[in-house]
Amino acid sequence: MLDPQMHQTPEAPMDNDTPTGPSSRTLKRVGIGAAIVALAVVGVGTASRMHATSELKSVAEDSALPTVALAVPKTAAGEGGLTLPGTAQAWNSAAINARTNGYVSKWLADIGDHVRAGQPLAILDAPEIEQQLAQAKADYQTALANQRLAATTARRWSAMLAKDAVSQQEVDEKAGDLAAKTALANAALAQVRELQAQHGFTQLSAPFAGVVTSRSAQIGALVTAGNAAAQPLFTVSDVHRMRVYVRVPQIYSALVNPGVTVALSLPEYPGRTFPGTVSRSAGAVDAQSGAVLVEVQADNGEGALKPGAFVQAHFDVDATLKGVTLPGSAVLYTDKGPSVAVLGANNTVTVRPITIARDQGKSVIVSVGVQLGDRVVDSPPDSIRTGDRVQVQSAADAAPAKGATHG
Repeated sequence: MLDPQMHQTPEAPMDNDTPTGPSSRTLKRVGIGAAIVALAVVGVGTASRMHATSELKSVAEDSALPTVALAVPKTAAGEGGLTLPGTAQAWNSAAINARTNGYVSKWLADIGDHVRAGQPLAILDAPEIEQQLAQAKADYQTALANQRLAATTARRWSAMLAKDAVSQQEVDEKAGDLAAKTALANAALAQVRELQAQHGFTQLSAPFAGVVTSRSAQIGALVTAGNAAAQPLFTVSDVHRMRVYVRVPQIYSALVNPGVTVALSLPEYPGRTFPGTVSRSAGAVDAQSGAVLVEVQADNGEGALKPGAFVQAHFDVDATLKGVTLPGSAVLYTDKGPSVAVLGANNTVTVRPITIARDQGKSVIVSVGVQLGDRVVDSPPDSIRTGDRVQVQSAADAAPAKGATHG
């Protein structure tokens, strides 16, 4: 009999490297946890980068928007009278140009000189005119001699006609020849007078009493008559009385009438005024400026008012101001006239045309286009347009700028 133990199936040997039991499950949990942590780290990093990118984009967009300061419209304060800028002009002013070609031989007056009417200012040397005048005088003498001969001949033939020594036809021919010779003599005389007048233009004279305000004449310089682009040789201005031209806004034009008294002030004479009177008004509103041109006349015995000078004209009228006050830096001057940039929703710009009732230098009074409560951009850039977006400068940002300005 076979041994029963010999027929038993041998057991497989145990593998000591294969984990079994609780230790295997623990490793799996650790691996899964590590994967989850890694995914979480990756997710957090991605989210952080996306958030940083979004913030960077937002910061870039905010940086691209121009930062502007705001000007607050204020109610215009009432003031007595009406003060507007004006320009002084001479009572009479004449530009002296050459009426004939020539060279400047000498000049006899300079800027600032007081001259009387007809006083010589410069002498021109015109040899061509002199030669032409001499020839014209000779031609006139020839024509005059022929006329005298024709007259003598006509008288003789008329006397012979009375004795029937010549025919009537011959007498008429001699009379016709006298008429022709007389016409030629008159034409020659006219030519002489024309050249004499041209020669007279070689002396430039003052057309009226006044002051020489400009001189461009230089000795030896060639001047040409009829050259519109040429600079005047002299300018003479009559400044015994002055005209001051002022543009009055339409809103006040009904108050400024002829006879209204005006106090004129000049920057070189602080605290001093010169009396004037409104003499006339254009009676029409200029389409571009929206103002009426008026003329103020003032005596200028002292010569304090100068042609071309800037003048402040204070009209003695009851000008009740209507509108709001803005700093002059808030006004944007375009080809369509003065405008302002007003902020709306989302800080979107709208460029509005305005009407300036009064320019007070640092500030302006706006009668049309701006109301109280509007957010007006101060010192707007020239490139600003309707529809642009901007960001408003905060008070904290504005304080250091003011401190730096005052410092």
